Amino acid sequence: MTDRAGRGDEMVPNHPVDPGWPILRPTDVPGPATWHAVRASLSSRGARSWYLGAGISLIWLISPGQGILQVAATPLSATIGIAVLVLYGAAFLLSGPLQWPLPAWGRIIVFAALLGISLLLTPWLGWQIAGVWTYVGVAWGMAAMPWRVTWPGILALSAVAVAFEFIAHGGYTDNVLWVPAIVLSVSLMMSAFAHTQATTARLRMTQRHVEALAAERERGRVARDLHDILGHSLTVIAAKSELGERLVDLDPERAKAEMADVAGLARGALADVRATVAGFRGVSVGGELAAVRVALDAADIALDAPVSADAVHPEHRELAGWVLREGVTNVIRHAQATRCRVRLGSASIAIDDDGVGPAPAAGGSGLTGLRERVDAAGGTLSIGRSDLGGFRLEVRL
Repeated sequence: MTDRAGRGDEMVPNHPVDPGWPILRPTDVPGPATWHAVRASLSSRGARSWYLGAGISLIWLISPGQGILQVAATPLSATIGIAVLVLYGAAFLLSGPLQWPLPAWGRIIVFAALLGISLLLTPWLGWQIAGVWTYVGVAWGMAAMPWRVTWPGILALSAVAVAFEFIAHGGYTDNVLWVPAIVLSVSLMMSAFAHTQATTARLRMTQRHVEALAAERERGRVARDLHDILGHSLTVIAAKSELGERLVDLDPERAKAEMADVAGLARGALADVRATVAGFRGVSVGGELAAVRVALDAADIALDAPVSADAVHPEHRELAGWVLREGVTNVIRHAQATRCRVRLGSASIAIDDDGVGPAPAAGGSGLTGLRERVDAAGGTLSIGRSDLGGFRLEVRL
């Protein structure tokens, strides 16, 4: 769907775009025509409106019917002629909804079939057959083909109608142009209506596509936030729980304090998850800097970091907070480090440790989500070996 995808089409395959008028341009048809798509189009609300309007217009076939009865030599001939006329009217009624879910070649076949049925009336109507071509022109207009195809088709049909009327009247008279003018005007009017409905359908498809992209982006945001929040909080909870377990016999009071911190962290994580799902949670590098001091202290990792985060430009502080959270969480989880260093700049943040260093394929789901955040903000994320001997995470904004 390279051409259609470029316009942002998004729809359920083989289903009408709109329950009202499911008119599509051929290039907007989502896939091969199926019986389900055709049946849905034939029974749509727009199709019922079409049947009503087109059915009323069939009153103009009374005049050709009278002509058939006048020229028919036998009752059998009259019966056959009227039957063909009824078949023509039924084919016209079906032509609109039938072709809306079809590709271009299918619509051309429908148009050609309707024109062919009209020509079956030639034995009775002769050159005045052009009098029923208004329906053929309307069917072509309702096909919603590209204008570069619609215009020539209607003009060609009108020109042939002029020729047929000229022959039927034995030369030029004041009545020669009446039928071609009706064919031309009504066909163009219905073409404009069909293209308007097709444009509306495309706009609805684009809207649905944008909504789907927004939902997908929101799901990605929630997934990243939940990973970052729970990953950090659970890491600190695990570290403090282990510390409390070691201290329960050596220093019961401190062990009690550590477990109180664990309970507080758990409640905070729950609140963060709720706020994240609601879309209201914010992160700041200042708050994260205070949080990582507690987390690293619980993990017995010395922290070398600025006292405050004032050096970070205000517009970068939320992203810097996410970087700090993910970076320090990885230090606690994977680095086996004893020292962590944090450096903050106006548009940069670097986190180093003296642990085991980067793995051959460093970059789990946390770093992947962080990289997506940084890329979305127009920054760059790099990982590698630190001059402290361990892992280095650096982001420049």
